Amino acid sequence: MNWFSGTLVYIVIWWLVLFMVLPFGVKRTENVEAGHDSGAPQQAHMWKKVLATSAISGILWVVAWFVITSGMIEVRPPQ
Repeated sequence: MNWFSGTLVYIVIWWLVLFMVLPFGVKRTENVEAGHDSGAPQQAHMWKKVLATSAISGILWVVAWFVITSGMIEVRPPQ
């Protein structure tokens, strides 16, 4: 895996993990003000979620890199 495909794999993993992490810790606003959505969270804690996503994605990327480079999964057709 070269640096370009490795970066693309990391980006795809990062976005997938972000969408899985987003619902954690969400508490709805109890006193809804006029003009606000009743389902909007009180505090999104996005920095925590971005950091957690980056750490989890890094671990998953290392696993994906190992599986691809070890030959467990062939990503190129045999020549």
